[in-house]
Amino acid sequence: MSKATFAPLHTNDVATWHSATDVIVVGFGGAGACAAIEASDAGAKVLLIDAASAPGGSTALSSAEIYLGGGTRVQKACGYDDSVEAMYDYLLTSNGPQADAEKVRRYCEHAVEHFVWLVAQGVPFKDSELKARAVMATTDDGLLYTGSEKAWPYRDHIPSAPRGHNLQVWGDNGGPMFMKIMAEAIAKRDIEVSLETRALRLIIDDHQRVVGLLIRRDMEEHCIRAERGVVLCAGGFAMNKAMLEKYAPELLRCSMPIGNPGDNGGGIQMAMAVGASAINMHEGFVSLPFYPPASLTYGVLINCHGQRFINEDAYHGRVGSYLLRQDPGPVYFILSVEDYGDYEKVAYLGAPVVATGETLEELLDALPMPRDAVAQTLHSYNRHAALGHDPMFHKQPDWLKPLQAPLVALDCTPGHGAYMPYFTLGGLETSPDGDVVNTLGELIVGLYAAGRTACGVPRRGDGYASGISVGDATMSGRFAGRAAANNKEKE
Repeated sequence: MSKATFAPLHTNDVATWHSATDVIVVGFGGAGACAAIEASDAGAKVLLIDAASAPGGSTALSSAEIYLGGGTRVQKACGYDDSVEAMYDYLLTSNGPQADAEKVRRYCEHAVEHFVWLVAQGVPFKDSELKARAVMATTDDGLLYTGSEKAWPYRDHIPSAPRGHNLQVWGDNGGPMFMKIMAEAIAKRDIEVSLETRALRLIIDDHQRVVGLLIRRDMEEHCIRAERGVVLCAGGFAMNKAMLEKYAPELLRCSMPIGNPGDNGGGIQMAMAVGASAINMHEGFVSLPFYPPASLTYGVLINCHGQRFINEDAYHGRVGSYLLRQDPGPVYFILSVEDYGDYEKVAYLGAPVVATGETLEELLDALPMPRDAVAQTLHSYNRHAALGHDPMFHKQPDWLKPLQAPLVALDCTPGHGAYMPYFTLGGLETSPDGDVVNTLGELIVGLYAAGRTACGVPRRGDGYASGISVGDATMSGRFAGRAAANNKEKE
């Protein structure tokens, strides 16, 4: 779409208002569903729209792990005494200088309450922990580590605890289950749902307040008045190549965007057309899903200079982000054949074998890398691993052991076959309540955003933790829906 497509419509140009409601929510994923529920429960009349023919959004495509802590029922049942402060310190530190301290603080302080709210909607969590190192839980256990809490540099100064809350369902079926429960919660309320309905342009008045939305439904365009506000929960922009080229070109080096076709940045662009500020647009989540099998963690990642660049016990998203920062050239995962194990049967990674060696020298001869540098890196690593420590990158002792021949090298070079999915982390600047902020730092009256349309708690790929998107989307959706329902500024 051209930029002009998203230009707002002025009330002077509205010939007829097709209908009116209190709050319009754009997007029936996790954020939109929670926004609609909260707005309705606050007494507002709600219209919930989505361009797709069924609810779900990207939440339905996810595992729907939900990153929550501070002492949830499941954490306590599994023996963890997590605190709000520990959770806050971890999220603030891992999101680096981009972190919004106020949003992080609020997220952590409301984490237990949000867990209780989700359970009240019917979301089930089993009081058990999956202790294996896993990208996602394929068991019905309710808790697992989904970030780098136990890895350097965080483990040395922040108390760790698992905060990934997995729905009580076997297999990678959490997303569909979660959205089915949310759709049922919507159906229990007096919320109008309009699917196969596309949001086109915001409608503003003389005071630049957002007062409605132009939609297309059944091949006809209609102007819908929003008496209290419009809440944009329309996803990110991972599916919009033009926006990626403009804002986050590094992500295009990865192999596949994660999301649904609606993650085209339309919500972000509609808001920008009324003066909204978009921030953190260069950032994204990048995964190198090298576990399972967890045994690959014993290996080492080597860049084109023959050097390690990350502690391999870190979360796969942190590893992927660091990999993407390496100078152009090959990146190889070198490990013992013993630890290669059942890689071909259980791995998501899909990285091809680039070389093998019955001895280290044979492997080095087969790698198109600076031989002496790789040899020095591996000899140094093995020498220190035998002593149980990693002075360069501080990998946990549990994952340290010398690499024993025979050896194998997997090609993890971006674009060479390894599965490296990604999605965007930039979006609209919002207040902690979800009010959209303009480029002057002022609130745009009547406009709210949540989920990946907004720039929320997760800000950096190297500090990401699985479950933080669904957690942030659902909680920020609640905040935005409530704020829109309580908006009295246009009356």
